Amino acid sequence: MEKSEFTLEFEKPLRELESQLRRLQEISEQSNMDVSDEIDAINGKIEKTKREVYSGLTTWQRVQLARHPSRPTSLDHIANIFTGFEEIHGDRLFKDDPAFVGGPAFLEGRPVMVIGQQKGRDTKGNLRRNFGCPHPEGYRKALRLMRMAAKFNMPIISLIDTPGAFPGIGAEERHVAEAIAVNIREMSLLEVPIIAAVIGEGGSGGALGVALADSVLIFENAYYSVISPEGCAAILWKDRKFAPDAAEALGLSGKSLLEHSVVDEVIEEPFGGAQSDHQKTSNNLKTAILSHLKRYESLKPAELLQHRYDRFRKLGVYSEE
Repeated sequence: MEKSEFTLEFEKPLRELESQLRRLQEISEQSNMDVSDEIDAINGKIEKTKREVYSGLTTWQRVQLARHPSRPTSLDHIANIFTGFEEIHGDRLFKDDPAFVGGPAFLEGRPVMVIGQQKGRDTKGNLRRNFGCPHPEGYRKALRLMRMAAKFNMPIISLIDTPGAFPGIGAEERHVAEAIAVNIREMSLLEVPIIAAVIGEGGSGGALGVALADSVLIFENAYYSVISPEGCAAILWKDRKFAPDAAEALGLSGKSLLEHSVVDEVIEEPFGGAQSDHQKTSNNLKTAILSHLKRYESLKPAELLQHRYDRFRKLGVYSEE
């Protein structure tokens, strides 16, 4: 179980009760008093409050959980799911981008290529990882690894967690949009299974640049969207304070995305969010990845490419009466 001092606004009633419980336990230990009845009463309140807090989460609250600083990152999932991971650095064109990690690993004894967008855990880590916002060289490194995977017939596992590609001058000078576009084009032609999983934030083209996959999975408290709620609110309402309204309007939650066939499975998180139990979260992700990989093991390359083509061609299709 992971512990975090970070508290979201809607979690405060729960944290206050947990603080009361700790104080009672300290009093009991220090004064040798029997306060078991009071402890049982607070435990009951905690369970009731936990159900109230996490059973009816709004879309905006799920976005906040997707951004939780203690949420498991790509490297956390890689450590929990895969064995023998060897990280490969650099795009062989410019430099290495720490906002992307990747390399060969074993999944249940089978060689795979795993790539992931990586955030930091604290300020220093986030500065090093550019807050999970990749530069063009990050996408080119990812493509280098995916081409290597295709060469050696290794399935590709893509872990997505980014607010979006970095929009700075340097990234534009090195053609970040072109790098994302090339990845989308090349991923459509790779003759190996590709499984993408949105583990936190799935922001715009920054996510799509490594998400053109045979199956796209998403955690129940992650989001996948063409724009952030704040960005949408700034455009439509001229004020970022309307981000909760924008989150609802965008339909960026797992349930809504599944209904529209944008994703293929919503992965359950531990009660209270992925940050509450990293290992259980990773186990759920591993089960989903193995299940979807099994679907494509028997497909010939031409069948795999046709399935991938059909999957994306049907997105956005609707009829009017």
